[in-house]
Amino acid sequence: MVDLSLSSAPALRVLEVDCGVRPMTLRLPFKFGAATLTRCPQLFVRAVVDCGAHGTTTGWAAEMMVPRWFDKRSGPSHAGNVRDLQLAVTAAVDAYTHSAAQPAFGLFERHYPELMAEGTFRDSTELSTAFGQAVLDRAVLDALCRATRTSVYTAFQRNLVGLTDTAIAADMADWDWNNWLAARVPSTTLHARHTVGMLDALDSDADDPAALPVGLPAIVRRYGHRYFKIKLGGDVAADLARLDAVLAKLDAVQPGHCFTLDGNEQYASTDGLAALCDGLRALPRLAARPAALLYIEQPLARDASLEADVASLDSPAPLLLDEADGSLDAFPAGRAAGWRGVSSKGCKGLYKSIINRARCDRWNARMPDGPRYFMSAEDLTCQAGLSVQQDLALAALLGLTHCERNGHHYVDGFGDAPEQEQIAFAVAHMGLYEAASGRTRLAIRDGRIAIDSLARTGFASSAIPDFDSLRPLADAPLLV
Repeated sequence: MVDLSLSSAPALRVLEVDCGVRPMTLRLPFKFGAATLTRCPQLFVRAVVDCGAHGTTTGWAAEMMVPRWFDKRSGPSHAGNVRDLQLAVTAAVDAYTHSAAQPAFGLFERHYPELMAEGTFRDSTELSTAFGQAVLDRAVLDALCRATRTSVYTAFQRNLVGLTDTAIAADMADWDWNNWLAARVPSTTLHARHTVGMLDALDSDADDPAALPVGLPAIVRRYGHRYFKIKLGGDVAADLARLDAVLAKLDAVQPGHCFTLDGNEQYASTDGLAALCDGLRALPRLAARPAALLYIEQPLARDASLEADVASLDSPAPLLLDEADGSLDAFPAGRAAGWRGVSSKGCKGLYKSIINRARCDRWNARMPDGPRYFMSAEDLTCQAGLSVQQDLALAALLGLTHCERNGHHYVDGFGDAPEQEQIAFAVAHMGLYEAASGRTRLAIRDGRIAIDSLARTGFASSAIPDFDSLRPLADAPLLV
């Protein structure tokens, strides 16, 4: 047994937080559900943290502020969606900078209920509200890792964040967090699961060997992907026809591939989902290799997901929560309704991912002969630099073997980041990035991402962004 006490978790005080945004323009339109994304602000957070005896240092985090994903209600505009994210960040910063000294997890635990309640009062969705803490917690953790000269993996293995029994996850009472965290062995390599969007070309005349690929066969030849994520639109006939066309291309260019399906909340009822399941079972290309379909992600609207009895569906693969995973109690509620998986995304919350991963282990241990519960790693267009690095490190810490990556496909490298920033990340993380045609881009070789360089001091980054190049957070709603 590992003897670790909370005394090893430093009490932190967040002294100052600065936020800025950078406009990101997609080279290809990205359609998910009913929304099409062409441009979006990327948020950067810089937090100065007093780590007690370990000194005061600065931590960093970054995340895309994607409209129409955190909030898919028909009323709010794209700018309104981003403004809700901006308000969530501002509220979290105000709470953390006025908080008493406590461990990193204590900051999240102390302010989570009040910030979620404040978001409800503003009529923000749970995902929009959680965004503020999700990004700020990563910057605080980065500062903690830098101050204690540990990697993010070591920080969790030693429980330097102070994760313990908590009322905000009461179902995990008496869980041995110290020993469970100490046993986390991060993955050393990750397969990149390529997203096939609803507008993505299956073949393209635009493919140029000297440029980034566009058509699906050219993408596979370039990166060597073995895992794929295929978007659905909510129309059974259209989805099955599109899926059959995608699988025909993949069977030809990458035999033996595996894939997931993402409904992005587009199926209005369990009746429609049942029809999709019937159609999937009858699809000859899937019937020939049924194990190739790993899971079906969030086909139902988030508000209906926890109320519907999906356990009664004859699904050809387990169902996984994504957008419905808005709060810390969503996964247990989903489990009761028949959902078996839940996604990890940095934008949904670092500690939520850790807690949900532990839930999977607890539930599976209690019912060794029952259904298996699992986690996945999804993307939401994580960008090169801090965002993709911290998300990859989290997936590795969770012990996952493949993760959806799409930011490198829809945005060319670091986008409009200054050249010196691109060079700094490329030099600090050789192997993770490659340079071609004057651009620094995420490197994917034989379908894999080399993540060795993420195991250094800090939260997965030995470089920092050029903060002086950013625009004020208040400009974020103008950048969509």
